[in-house]
Amino acid sequence: MRARIPGCPARLLYWRIALVEFTGERVIPGQVDVDLWNEHMGRYTFAARLAAGKRVLDAGCGAGYGSAEMARTALAVIGADCAPEAVDFARERYRLPNLAFEQASCAALPHRDSSFDLVVAFEVIEHLENWREFLLETRRVLAPAGQFIVSTPNKLYYTESRGATGANPFHAHEFTFEEFRNELQAAFPHVAMFLENHVEGVAFQPHEPGDSVELRVDSSELAPDESHFFVAICAKQPQDAYPAYVYVPRAGNVLRERERHIALLEREVETKNGWLEKAQEDLAEFARKHQELEQELERSNRWAEALNREVAEKSARVVELQQEIAQEQASARAMADGYEAKVRHLEGEVNERTQWALDTETRLTADLHREAQQVALAVEALRHTEKELEERTAWARQLQEKAEKLEAQLAMYRASRWVKLGRKAGLGPPLPTD
Repeated sequence: MRARIPGCPARLLYWRIALVEFTGERVIPGQVDVDLWNEHMGRYTFAARLAAGKRVLDAGCGAGYGSAEMARTALAVIGADCAPEAVDFARERYRLPNLAFEQASCAALPHRDSSFDLVVAFEVIEHLENWREFLLETRRVLAPAGQFIVSTPNKLYYTESRGATGANPFHAHEFTFEEFRNELQAAFPHVAMFLENHVEGVAFQPHEPGDSVELRVDSSELAPDESHFFVAICAKQPQDAYPAYVYVPRAGNVLRERERHIALLEREVETKNGWLEKAQEDLAEFARKHQELEQELERSNRWAEALNREVAEKSARVVELQQEIAQEQASARAMADGYEAKVRHLEGEVNERTQWALDTETRLTADLHREAQQVALAVEALRHTEKELEERTAWARQLQEKAEKLEAQLAMYRASRWVKLGRKAGLGPPLPTD
């Protein structure tokens, strides 16, 4: 899908070159009825009288048929539309040396100021949310002596004619006569208003047509609120008075078109009568099936009554079973309460015994700790005693060694000849005796 161009109508129509369908947003040649085609083509013939020898811009050109119509007399025509599929279709369908098509937004025209002598925009402004910007853009690209022709449907007429179908989903804003004229006059100082309507007339055309045409239009009181469309010629400079314009298309034979329309309606009525007969046959078949369904429903009702009785009996049995279950549940609950009480008693005993065991363990742990302390003290005292015993044993050994040395010395002393002589002589200290 191609990107949307800013300022383009929000409801884009997807076009196809090979097969273009009419959806109600744009008129496609060969895809609309004769009256609608004449209605749109008439506006371009109205504008073509002012396009001769001029540079023309067809803003919102759609399928391009109107641009091609004005190119027959204009110096150059550019058709602009925001839908790329529409531009592709117009380029393929209408190829003239003075005709070109471009993809562009009506609110941002890619042209210099004063580029065109004539700008037309038929059934475009009501599709735009930013239509005031569009009016300013047309004023910008319009030459000082140029003209801008714009049309729009009458809001009051189409609101009434559409009735229950509601508003046109492709229209962003619709105008009354006064609102349309006031908005145009806010952008252009000179505005000439026209009322476009389908009218009935009688045409006398020579078999061999000439160059002149005489026309008589009976005067009547104009009623803008009852008109189908509004058409305005806007300009920056004063304009000459414009005469009434009547477009007689090739398919302008009203009686012939009515006869064709009547024939078409007769075929539609015949088709609808066929549908009605088929609907009546379907209705009869439906009635027969309805009767069969009623019989089946009666049988089903009898079956349902029997089923209801069976359900009632089983429901009673269910009540009995529920009562039995309730009694058993009460007994089981009482038994469970007894078990719970016994469990609580046992839990109490277990808790008491557990507490006794804990207390005993605490006491024994304390006793063991004290005995361990006493043992540690005894071991320490024993070690100390052993140390003292070792020290005293070592001291005693030293004394014994000294005594043995003294005894050896004393024995030597006693055995000494000189000692013995001294004793005999009464000299020397007395010797100890054993």
